Amino acid sequence: MGQNYLKSIGLGIAAGAATAAGIIAGQKVMTTAKISQGHPIKHRMLDISSNLMQHKYPLDAMSTYLNGFHFYADDRGRQVEATHFCIHLRHDLHQCVIFDSNEPDARLIGIEYIISEERFKTLDEDEKQLWHSHHYEVKSGALVAPGVPQLAEHAYFEDLVTTYGKTFHTWQYDREDFPYGIPQLMMGFTADGQLREDLLQHRDRTLGISTQKIRQQREDIPTPMVQPGANAWESGQTAQTSLDYMEMQE
Repeated sequence: MGQNYLKSIGLGIAAGAATAAGIIAGQKVMTTAKISQGHPIKHRMLDISSNLMQHKYPLDAMSTYLNGFHFYADDRGRQVEATHFCIHLRHDLHQCVIFDSNEPDARLIGIEYIISEERFKTLDEDEKQLWHSHHYEVKSGALVAPGVPQLAEHAYFEDLVTTYGKTFHTWQYDREDFPYGIPQLMMGFTADGQLREDLLQHRDRTLGISTQKIRQQREDIPTPMVQPGANAWESGQTAQTSLDYMEMQE
């Protein structure tokens, strides 16, 4: 009877997994079909087929979903919400793709690399100017992992608080309706009063969270000493990308 019972449980789990997989596959088809409505029929068929049949291992591995805010390195007044999807690639490196939302039709707006404090210390001085610290984003609650249980989220951000990020946005979606221009270096906030309150409140309403409550929950996370060279914009001068023309090398 015990074996039959375990067998029944196993079959039930398998059936449940199959049902869940079927639901997810169905949702993917519906989402892809909805996004592709304005495309030619051959493109819609390709989108639906590839969604069902193709493996997308790098995308599947990006299991961490974070929401936060960036500003343009040379203009702190230009502030945007940033939805990250990340993978902890190795012990000292995360890599993230950034969208303007967590919706099926979200616009891809940039990338971010996140490194450990130990790795940051090895960078040369010019390279350090491209990186921002995460100490304030974590401690203030501005950077969140929506939907993750509080205990797990707290443990994750205990590690992230000492890290540094290098971020480039490829779509200036606060100004343009298309990805015009060259990638722009972005930075993170370092103190109260810098992030626009309307942006923060809109994010909280959209995600159904309270930044203030999250901030209180993280009060016990130690604030690390920020390494020299990070957050270069605080000095009043900053690096930013520009378009240069030069002779073609053979």
